[in-house]
Amino acid sequence: MSTHPVFGLPLGLPLGLELYSVRDMLPKDYAGTLKKVAALGYREVEAAGYYGHSAADVKAAMASAGLRCVSAHYSSDLLSKTLDDIIAFHKVMGAEYILCSYPGHKNPPAKGAEHTFTLEDWHWNAEQFNKWGAKVKAAGFRFGYHNHTPEFVVVDGVTPYDELMKLTDPALVTFEMDCGWVTVGGGDPVAYLHKYPNRISMLHLKDFKKAAKPFSPTAPPVPTELGRGSIDYGPIFAAAKKGTIKHYFVEQEAFDVPWEESLKIDADYLRKL
Repeated sequence: MSTHPVFGLPLGLPLGLELYSVRDMLPKDYAGTLKKVAALGYREVEAAGYYGHSAADVKAAMASAGLRCVSAHYSSDLLSKTLDDIIAFHKVMGAEYILCSYPGHKNPPAKGAEHTFTLEDWHWNAEQFNKWGAKVKAAGFRFGYHNHTPEFVVVDGVTPYDELMKLTDPALVTFEMDCGWVTVGGGDPVAYLHKYPNRISMLHLKDFKKAAKPFSPTAPPVPTELGRGSIDYGPIFAAAKKGTIKHYFVEQEAFDVPWEESLKIDADYLRKL
């Protein structure tokens, strides 16, 4: 197991991994994959599915690997239908944060419009987040929201990310800013960290290969390891020092090299920061 010190990492925080990164490996060997993640120096993880394992099984596998599961992602649909079950799972599994990983629609969207949101949709999402946040807080956990790119598509003169910040209760809803998707969506992670230093408590760290043309639905970004693409995390962490970041997670969307090598490159990049 790695003995890399925490103080050698940005913000003095433990190295974290979003387990979506190893979504293809976990179903084949859940406990073994977690141990390999820990061997690379990762100490905290964020879940994105449990692959049929019970909360007790997840807790035991995390403990055996020497990992702390800090948070977990759920879709808006899952939260609206099964929040009580999710809370019960967390009470056994122990993760502190329950996060909405993608927004929902007030009314079922037309086919092909699943990733398009009206201002009314965003207002509805804010209402849902406050409602879920109150219930999650009452149960002893924290509720948060993780962005992708639609939050930065201006609607009726409004940037949805700013609207969500304005309409959600800081006591009930925190934000996990995905620096990669903010950048791809046309936003600036540094500016948001300065603008909302007390609302953003977690970061997702990912990188994309440099491209000649701007991102579009027909020209999606190509993932690469941290430090090998288009995003400089130096200024992002400099801005984060002035905020209230409690956790950050590497999220490697895809691999060009063996996955353990890829996650080691990510970890080494952060240690050098």
